[in-house]
Amino acid sequence: MAELDGIVHTAQHLLIDSLRPHAILSAPAPMLTIYAEPQRLGGPALLAAAGSAGAPSLDRLAAALQAQPREHLPDPRLLRALDKVDALLSGKVSAAAVADAAHLSLSQLERLFSAQLGLPVRRLVLWRRLRLAIRFILLGSTLTDAAHGAGFADAAHFSRTMRSLFGVRADRSLRQLHVTLLD
Repeated sequence: MAELDGIVHTAQHLLIDSLRPHAILSAPAPMLTIYAEPQRLGGPALLAAAGSAGAPSLDRLAAALQAQPREHLPDPRLLRALDKVDALLSGKVSAAAVADAAHLSLSQLERLFSAQLGLPVRRLVLWRRLRLAIRFILLGSTLTDAAHGAGFADAAHFSRTMRSLFGVRADRSLRQLHVTLLD
């Protein structure tokens, strides 16, 4: 059961758009949560994968998600901007540098990100930093090393950001959860 905009929803699969405030009121144990980048998988692909996976299992769902076609980004400027974001993740990500790489003004870059990805540049950078830090942790890095490697000021900044975006604390949750990153 989850609450969205004051309305309680009960469903086997629930798709919640990014940046939409929500609260999970009750859930079966274990519960499977998927966070997907908008340019990777859209809502229909996520629902198709959930429906085709059969009985819920992480391995079956991961295979079904990997088999789904990725969203196509028709604008090459957006691809250049995303490549620049990824290249800068371990340090300061300057919106001006990203805009320059995409041959856009800052305002055009923000409009393009919002229109094509549904996220402002800053939120996408945070998302990608989180994904990179989680990858480092899954490969055996300490929380502090993973945070620094992904461009966070420290482990506390990483943990606060994870709690803000995902509702869980990195220092506790990553040790208790089974996390799988799919590219």
